Amino acid sequence: MDLITLLPFIVLIGAMFLMTRSAKKKQAAAAQMRNDMQPGTGVRTIGGMYATVKEVHDDTVLLEVAPGVHAVYAKNSIGAVLDDAEYNRIVHGDEQELDTDGTVVPDDASSLTSDAEAPEVAKIDLGKDDAADDAETEDATAKDVKDAKDAKGEGKTDGDADSK
Repeated sequence: MDLITLLPFIVLIGAMFLMTRSAKKKQAAAAQMRNDMQPGTGVRTIGGMYATVKEVHDDTVLLEVAPGVHAVYAKNSIGAVLDDAEYNRIVHGDEQELDTDGTVVPDDASSLTSDAEAPEVAKIDLGKDDAADDAETEDATAKDVKDAKDAKGEGKTDGDADSK
């Protein structure tokens, strides 16, 4: 056989090998993470529930999902083991302290420019005018009068007879 004939098969087998190898690495890393769980650490299940590990067994984990509420989960259902700071931030709403030595980025760019350099900007009023309100009221009144005439049969011209 020619080498050119076998080349597509060789490339296909090589691609399959590389894909399965990366998947096995991910599975091994997830298994190692689950085996490294210790009681007292915070975890997130694959369903998105946050809990604290109370006991670790061979294939199961006892989780405290709320104070005094315990549930047994399979080890495979643990999606991530969280460090204490991240767990407390998510579950308890603790704010992380800002690093005072580092640079603090402001929420908006207005604090980056000084007030002396800023030119006066005319403010635009986006509210409705009283004249526009009056025009809308007159249009609505005219429409109501026309609807009332149509209901009574008035205001009809030739050829607009009702068919009953």
